[in-house]
Amino acid sequence: MSQNPACFPRCCRLLSAASYKRVFKRPNRSADDFFTILWRSNEQELGRLGIAIAKKNIRRAVDRNLVKRVIRESFRHQHNRLKGIDTVVLSRRGVPLHDKKQLRESLDRLWLHVARSLKTDEVSSIGCGRKK
Repeated sequence: MSQNPACFPRCCRLLSAASYKRVFKRPNRSADDFFTILWRSNEQELGRLGIAIAKKNIRRAVDRNLVKRVIRESFRHQHNRLKGIDTVVLSRRGVPLHDKKQLRESLDRLWLHVARSLKTDEVSSIGCGRKK
């Protein structure tokens, strides 16, 4: 049985507390008014996603679930740019729950920033090994 390409498989998720702790310990950060994305490189080919939505920031469960769905969908579309990193998305207060388009645009800008940071890190690590 083949897997649906539109699904979000287990291999692309942060599943254990240890995985989350590893990202929280020494993360790179990218943030805007609605979300903070923490990321750290992993030893795998795939990018993995973790979501931490606080009840303090989004009270109703139905609203938290909506935000999680938007985050997962956004990550799924940007997944090819985010290989080899573990990411955790945190929500902030004031997330516009009535406007999914605004949420998606915010996340897409943050994913682009993360992807650019990854490319910069690759270039700088390649440059460090050169002999003069």
